Amino acid sequence: MAYRHIEVRRIAGALGAEVHGVDLARPLSAEVTDEIRRAWLDHLVLFFRDQPLDLPAYMAFAQQFGEPVEYPFVRGLEGYPKIIEIKKLEHERVNFGGIWHADTTYQDKPPMATTLLAREVPPYGGDTLFANQYLAYETLSPGLQRLLDGLHAVYSSAKADTTKTREDRMQDSARDDVREEYLAEHPAVRVHPETGRKALYVNVAHTVRFRDMTEEESRPLLEYLYAHQIRPELTCRFSWRVGSIAFWDNRCAQHNPVNDYHGFRRVMHRITLAGDRPSGISAAAR
Repeated sequence: MAYRHIEVRRIAGALGAEVHGVDLARPLSAEVTDEIRRAWLDHLVLFFRDQPLDLPAYMAFAQQFGEPVEYPFVRGLEGYPKIIEIKKLEHERVNFGGIWHADTTYQDKPPMATTLLAREVPPYGGDTLFANQYLAYETLSPGLQRLLDGLHAVYSSAKADTTKTREDRMQDSARDDVREEYLAEHPAVRVHPETGRKALYVNVAHTVRFRDMTEEESRPLLEYLYAHQIRPELTCRFSWRVGSIAFWDNRCAQHNPVNDYHGFRRVMHRITLAGDRPSGISAAAR
């Protein structure tokens, strides 16, 4: 369907589109909000350029699409506990969240969506990769699809490679109520509650094993899926500028910030929007 109020330009074959013709600093009409949401469901991740929103405007933008929630590990900004600062400083070597993942899948109700606003960017590098998990599922063999449709996976916040990406921020911004580990179980294949499409829902950052299997038993299949779900033809890449915003669907897309800008500073503001409990059953079948 055509868009009447916005312009949508795809940036890759698998997912991702830039949206033009909208000023996010101003309240959006119901018609514009509906078109943005439709484009978001179609393209999984939307990008907006030249949107240097102040904190109230950024929060107002996010609230038009869902309910902002706090991040379980890092304190939010003063006066805005649901906006966290994602940063890597000049002397740091590890970037926050620098591994392929969907956000906080170790929660019982992982966020529906995430939005990121660039405040400071390095002179080069610091791009973010995104991967389409609908296509990751759909490009598996029918036999493997049937196997995965019946599996649940265990997700943890404490996998070593992921914990390492939080270490710098845990030293200066850790929440007082943070727990050592969050655990959850979800279907390995998630049915999107709005589109009805199936998406592969395991990720290398948080998935530990399949339910009723050991880690050793689960490892071969999980390692195959981790490699499969980020094949280049399933991805897009976004280069940031100050004032750029990315808005992605955490239920069917993964992302990975590229850590290739040592010696430079990168600062982003992030808001996550509340989601529901993942299901492997379509809404029509419930």
